[in-house]
Amino acid sequence: VLESGVPQLVQPMIWDYAADFDVEGKVLLIEKYRRCGFSKVWFASAFKGATGANQSLTLIGHHLKNHLQWLEVARNSPADVLEGIALTGWQRYDHFSVLCELLPVAMPSLAVCLQALKNGGYSEKVKENVEKLLGMSNLETETFMR
Repeated sequence: VLESGVPQLVQPMIWDYAADFDVEGKVLLIEKYRRCGFSKVWFASAFKGATGANQSLTLIGHHLKNHLQWLEVARNSPADVLEGIALTGWQRYDHFSVLCELLPVAMPSLAVCLQALKNGGYSEKVKENVEKLLGMSNLETETFMR
């Protein structure tokens, strides 16, 4: 790979939307990319649209756990390797599928995920900040918002 010059032209993106993925496996994957000459990698998460093709409401807790996992990968990787994280918000599973989880119902999930990344984790203080930003009195992460 080094001789091809590809590592100087592209940066790999590692995708995973699961709430319980293998953190150590991702760290090892990053090490493999580094050995192949890639100095930077990207992560790809999802704040909505990755839990079922016919999902109409967003389960915030699933996406929050995913972002907390990515934070753990970042903490266990060399400090200079992460270029960024792409927070995807899938609208449909393919071009022939119906829409899933429209953006308005997923805004609380986006806010929670962004604040968790910004603050390096999720706490009661972060939750209160999200509630204040969204004008909500009771943000639910483990059940569907009503």
